[in-house]
Amino acid sequence: MSTLSVPLTPDLEAFIAQQVKSGDAPNKASVVRKALVRLRQEESVLRVLRSQQEAREGKLLRGDLDELATMIN
Repeated sequence: MSTLSVPLTPDLEAFIAQQVKSGDAPNKASVVRKALVRLRQEESVLRVLRSQQEAREGKLLRGDLDELATMIN
Protein backbone atom coordinates (compact mmCIF):
# COMPACT_ATOMS: atom_id res chain seq x y z
CA MET A 1 0.00 0.00 0.00
CA SER A 2 1.38 3.41 -0.91
CA THR A 3 1.05 6.72 0.89
CA LEU A 4 -0.13 9.90 -0.77
CA SER A 5 0.18 13.40 0.64
CA VAL A 6 -2.73 15.61 -0.35
CA PRO A 7 -3.30 19.22 0.72
CA LEU A 8 -6.79 19.64 2.21
CA THR A 9 -8.95 22.67 2.77
CA PRO A 10 -9.73 23.42 6.42
CA ASP A 11 -13.34 22.34 5.82
CA LEU A 12 -12.31 18.93 4.48
CA GLU A 13 -9.83 18.45 7.29
CA ALA A 14 -12.53 19.29 9.85
CA PHE A 15 -14.95 16.88 8.16
CA ILE A 16 -12.40 14.06 8.29
CA ALA A 17 -11.64 14.79 11.94
CA GLN A 18 -15.36 14.74 12.75
CA GLN A 19 -15.79 11.37 11.05
CA VAL A 20 -13.07 9.92 13.26
CA LYS A 21 -14.30 11.69 16.42
CA SER A 22 -17.86 10.45 15.91
CA GLY A 23 -16.65 6.89 15.46
CA ASP A 24 -17.79 6.66 11.84
CA ALA A 25 -14.22 5.81 10.86
CA PRO A 26 -11.29 4.41 12.84
CA ASN A 27 -8.78 6.91 11.42
CA LYS A 28 -8.26 9.67 8.87
CA ALA A 29 -6.90 7.33 6.20
CA SER A 30 -10.04 5.22 6.44
CA VAL A 31 -12.21 8.26 5.73
CA VAL A 32 -10.22 9.12 2.62
CA ARG A 33 -10.19 5.51 1.37
CA LYS A 34 -13.96 5.28 1.88
CA ALA A 35 -14.45 8.51 -0.09
CA LEU A 36 -12.32 7.22 -2.95
CA VAL A 37 -14.21 3.92 -3.07
CA ARG A 38 -17.49 5.85 -3.25
CA LEU A 39 -16.13 8.07 -6.01
CA ARG A 40 -15.09 5.00 -7.99
CA GLN A 41 -18.56 3.48 -7.52
CA GLU A 42 -20.29 6.68 -8.60
CA GLU A 43 -18.09 6.96 -11.69
CA SER A 44 -18.94 3.36 -12.60
CA VAL A 45 -22.66 3.99 -12.23
CA LEU A 46 -22.39 7.14 -14.36
CA ARG A 47 -20.63 5.14 -17.10
CA VAL A 48 -23.43 2.57 -17.10
CA LEU A 49 -26.11 5.28 -17.17
CA ARG A 50 -24.30 7.04 -20.01
CA SER A 51 -24.15 3.78 -21.95
CA GLN A 52 -27.84 3.16 -21.37
CA GLN A 53 -28.65 6.66 -22.62
CA GLU A 54 -26.52 6.09 -25.71
CA ALA A 55 -28.37 2.82 -26.34
CA ARG A 56 -31.73 4.63 -26.09
CA GLU A 57 -30.40 7.15 -28.60
CA GLY A 58 -29.43 4.33 -30.94
CA LYS A 59 -25.72 4.82 -30.46
CA LEU A 60 -23.36 1.91 -30.07
CA LEU A 61 -22.45 0.96 -26.52
CA ARG A 62 -18.91 1.76 -25.52
CA GLY A 63 -17.25 -0.52 -23.03
CA ASP A 64 -18.24 -3.76 -21.41
CA LEU A 65 -21.20 -3.41 -19.02
CA ASP A 66 -20.12 -6.50 -17.06
CA GLU A 67 -16.67 -4.95 -16.58
CA LEU A 68 -18.20 -1.63 -15.52
CA ALA A 69 -20.47 -3.41 -13.06
CA THR A 70 -17.49 -5.11 -11.40
CA MET A 71 -15.96 -1.69 -10.74
CA ILE A 72 -18.87 -0.91 -8.41
CA ASN A 73 -17.75 -3.52 -5.91
